Amino acid sequence: MPEEQQFRSGFISIIGRPNVGKSTLLNCLLEQKIAIISDKPQTTRNKILGIVNRPGSQMVFIDTPGIHKPQHRMNEFMVNTALRTYGEVDLILFLAEATQPPGAGDQFIIDTLSKVKTPVVLLINKIDLVNKDALLPLIQEFSTRYQFAEIIPVSALRGDLGELVDIIERRMPEGPRYFPDDQITDQPERFIVAELIREKVFTHTKEEIPYSTAVIIEEMKEEPDITRIQAVIYVERDSQKGIVIGRRGEMLKKIGTLARQEAEKLLGTKIFLQLWVKVKKAWREDERMLRNIGIVREE
Repeated sequence: MPEEQQFRSGFISIIGRPNVGKSTLLNCLLEQKIAIISDKPQTTRNKILGIVNRPGSQMVFIDTPGIHKPQHRMNEFMVNTALRTYGEVDLILFLAEATQPPGAGDQFIIDTLSKVKTPVVLLINKIDLVNKDALLPLIQEFSTRYQFAEIIPVSALRGDLGELVDIIERRMPEGPRYFPDDQITDQPERFIVAELIREKVFTHTKEEIPYSTAVIIEEMKEEPDITRIQAVIYVERDSQKGIVIGRRGEMLKKIGTLARQEAEKLLGTKIFLQLWVKVKKAWREDERMLRNIGIVREE
């Protein structure tokens, strides 16, 4: 009788500069959307767990905020959230872009990894945007800067991950199943809905508006045939409030409709969504507010 294969499990941190495709990668790995995506940097603010279950393994991926130079107290907490995962995981996936050589932002992250004992796999993302001949020099350049466990070219947007999941699975230690095999995230439904609303603000408003926006679910009431949700979109200035509401409320209605449609698909229930917009000046410096939206957590 062949020896029974041991169950493998572990935690994997996804790190990189803002807007390199970390959330797109997580959604691709899960084959389902749980992390919001945008063409704007710094979309992800919280540490989000995504769970990939296989017959012989469970891989828990941590999508972290982009590592960057903080400009607000909120950004400081975001970056520290990402850096803290280094010592909490079994493997680190470092995402970089195929479209440009390693820059100061990539080097800053590499420097933060200098004393890390956890294996680091470099993923060169967005290979669909470059000629294949450009990849080898890029791989060689990164190889001179850090001793990566492996270097794998991928396109998260197109779902082209090659053998990435198999490679990660082989690197996981023997261990238990940390979550039920039908669970794909540790985030509560309230958080997911708030993030979907924030994503629509990111997508449909201009310039600085998304970065000045926070969403808090005030009430979420499940009834037999419908879930009723009341949410507040916070901004920092009256002028921003006007933009989010839009002429005759058209922008707010659009944000609400699109968020509701996605939430219904994700939660599998009809949703009645009510949105309000409120001004809270300098909320990104307010630790109590940051705690309310989950960026600051109790230790």
